[in-house]
Amino acid sequence: MTTTTSDTAADARSLFADRFGTEPAGTWSAPGRANLIGEHTDYNDGFVLPFAIQHRTHVALGTRADAVVRVVSTFDGDAVEVPLADLDALFPDRRDEVVEWARYPLGVAWALLAASGRNAVDLTGVDLAFASDVPVGAGLSSSAAIEGATASALAEVWALDLDRVALAQAGRRAENEAVGAPTGIMDQMASMLGRADAAIFLDCRSLDADVVDLGFDGAGLELLVIDTGVSHSHATGGYGERRASCELGASIMGVPALRDVTVDDLPRAAGLMDDVTFRRVRHIVTENQRVLDTVRTLRERGPAAIGDLLVASHASMRDDFEISVPELDTAVDAALASGAVGARMTGGGFGGAAIALVARARVETVTAAVTAAFAASGFSAPTIFTVTPSAGAARD
Repeated sequence: MTTTTSDTAADARSLFADRFGTEPAGTWSAPGRANLIGEHTDYNDGFVLPFAIQHRTHVALGTRADAVVRVVSTFDGDAVEVPLADLDALFPDRRDEVVEWARYPLGVAWALLAASGRNAVDLTGVDLAFASDVPVGAGLSSSAAIEGATASALAEVWALDLDRVALAQAGRRAENEAVGAPTGIMDQMASMLGRADAAIFLDCRSLDADVVDLGFDGAGLELLVIDTGVSHSHATGGYGERRASCELGASIMGVPALRDVTVDDLPRAAGLMDDVTFRRVRHIVTENQRVLDTVRTLRERGPAAIGDLLVASHASMRDDFEISVPELDTAVDAALASGAVGARMTGGGFGGAAIALVARARVETVTAAVTAAFAASGFSAPTIFTVTPSAGAARD
């Protein structure tokens, strides 16, 4: 990935000037995220361990004399314009009237109005121009990046008294209700709270967040992202079906969420539910424990010791949650066979990317081995790049 943050910020400013005929008041940005471990646990009130990455979405903002919000992006040349007062009528019931990408920033504006209690007629209109170098469809949450950038910009310009957790919650509401993707809050929290060389250990029930030093650099490790190029969409069936299975499993166990089921409860669960529901439950329960084990291992032994936990996470997603695809399995298997410390698919599944924790001296070897394995399997060549734990949303 060769695009730099400064290039992308400049792209947003240039697009703003070209489309709106003036210079923006400023630019804001928010990162995508990689999830070290903890997949599909977030909407089950569980634990996750993501980190913000260096790839970011930038938004150039300018104010308007009227109470209208207008959005445009480098990936869609058509501007979308909506009066702020009309957002309540659009979301969520008439969201399909808005092109999907624009539902993210417009949905954030709608959610911020609700969270702040502000009246749309009291706020200035805005023009927003977006540019991003977060890979789309790779499981790196390009959606949370656009939500975080939008929320940061609007909160500052509208002088909203909302903290970073509230901004993350507005992003999640936008994704759930304005876009229609039933995701949890992990992505938005990582994008808002990210820190350099650290992950965010997040309790998705309480929203308590602890910074966990990763120590990749000191240990001579790199985290490779292997983007399979297989597209996925959280707003379509597979993700929603998994969430419904989790809710069914929690109901059968008589608990508010699978967060409340422990590994010791699994034998009882097996006797109460069908095989598919049980395997979905088992993934969530064991994945929560793997997150806790990974945090403890990082703190006690360092990042070189977490490989087996990453591998076990992938096996659970492949076999119990059934969200992997052949390309993801090939990426993980080839990375491990060529010397990776650990590897797993990351993101919602059904495509997207895998991650591999690799000694810096073996990055080229692992990259070549994965590329060769894809070719041997007849798959399109993957895009492979390193990600660096980075800072969260901010004004540029």
